[in-house]
Amino acid sequence: MRRVEMIAQGPLARQATGRLVVDTTSPGFTEITAEVAGFVREAGLRHGLLTVFCRHTSASLTIQENADPDVRTDLMTALDRLAPRDAGYVHGIEGPDDMPAHIRTLLTDAALTIPLVDGRLALGTWQGIYLIEHRDRPHRREIVLSLVGG
Repeated sequence: MRRVEMIAQGPLARQATGRLVVDTTSPGFTEITAEVAGFVREAGLRHGLLTVFCRHTSASLTIQENADPDVRTDLMTALDRLAPRDAGYVHGIEGPDDMPAHIRTLLTDAALTIPLVDGRLALGTWQGIYLIEHRDRPHRREIVLSLVGG
């Protein structure tokens, strides 16, 4: 039988909330790992849970490989196939890239939850946190960070 190793336990003693604004230029991935890790360091918590939330319906968040940029290129190609711009959607008031952007957000997500262990994000060696812009024109995207722990 497998056993779960206890890393930490104790009362929830603190919380911190922050906002990160990301200016995007076009569809694609923008890595925000360093900014998120800086927020965690500044908060000073040792153990807890971080929620990263994108306040938009046409941009999203993901945790993906940060070593080979070809992964992000292939992921954008896959999203283009899954939600093409020219599919004849009913909703098109904001342009032909709007409805595909909503679908791409549905397929990825608006929020991530990441454990905090020993004062650091418990990400794997090759994992990075990314904002994915799904619209064709530049946007100012707001990310809310909420950290609880001790």
